[in-house]
Formats: sequence, structure tokens, C-alpha cells
Amino acid sequence: MHGMINRALQGFLTETYGPDVWAEVRTLADFRFEDFESMLQYDDDLTMACFKAATEVMHQSPTAVLEDLGTFLITHPPLDPLRRLLRFGGASFTEFVLSLDELADRGRMAMPDIEMPEITVTQEDTASFRLRARWKLPGIGPILLGSLRAMADDYGALAILSLDGVEDGAECLRIVVHDTHHAEGRNFVLAEASR
Repeated sequence: MHGMINRALQGFLTETYGPDVWAEVRTLADFRFEDFESMLQYDDDLTMACFKAATEVMHQSPTAVLEDLGTFLITHPPLDPLRRLLRFGGASFTEFVLSLDELADRGRMAMPDIEMPEITVTQEDTASFRLRARWKLPGIGPILLGSLRAMADDYGALAILSLDGVEDGAECLRIVVHDTHHAEGRNFVLAEASR
């Protein structure tokens, strides 16, 4: 697993729960290092050991931890470049959802060696979507659930999102957009004004 993914999990634990929790996770997972390095590759078993230790230390279900991680990736101020990159997917939340099919290709353009989930979006009617995601590790569904809920808020959209099971190895979500202009979204400008 790419170190950036592991580093995001470490950052979530440290920033949300404190360095003592990260230290306890490292001890329980039997890590021989202090921090993940963003540009290194790590064995998937190490990533899973870190995550399993985090759920045990925090006494939370894996789904809850992953959903919170997804929200953190979008809302944590130092990670704003990720939010801004995602906002290039469309002017409205509906356009953004429809652009998720291209997310893996866009991610690989920025970082060729990062493992991005493969996402397929099916539009069921004007407001309903079904998302299917495949990734090398289990849990991409709850991560996307937290991220997409945060992105709906970012756009100011009123949307109901829920996990929708596993189908042929793909983790599925259901998205129903009730109002694309429900609230004022966060400020976003595609290009800065010229001076």
C-alpha cells in the first residue's frame, strides 16, 4: 500500500485522537518505526495491522472508523488540496458524483504509483445513483461514504448516502440527491482571478 494512504490513517488517528492513541496503535500493531513515510510502499498486511489495532484501541467498529477517516480526508484543513482536486469533478454535487468514474485515472495522473479504487457510477434516475467501488483492501465503501457525505456538504447539497452491500467483490453505495442547492456550499473557484 502506498505510504500516503498509511500516512493519512496515521494523521487521522493523531489529529483526531492524539499522539498517545497513535503510540498505542503502533505498540499493538508491533511497529518498529515511529511514523509512516508518505513516499514509500508498505506491505498490505502492515496497513491492515495498523487499522485493526486502531479499531481495538478506539473500541469502534471498522465501518465507523473508516467512515470517519473518509470525512477527515475531506474536512481536515491541511488536506484541502484533496478537497479542491475533487471539486474539479463538477460544478454541482450531481456532476461530481457522475465524474467519480474518472477518479482513478485522475489520481494516477497526479501520482502514477498510487492505488486508487476503481469506481463505477450508475444513474438510476435524475436524483438516484448507485456506486460500485473495487479496491485492493476491504473497506473502501465506508471511506467513500464519509468522503462523499463531506463533499455533499462542501457543495451545499442535501443528499442521502448509505452503504448498499457487496456485489461481485465491489462495495456499493446508494446516493439520492434531494436538493443540489440546499445550503451555501464552501467557497470554491476553479481559477484565481487574474491580477
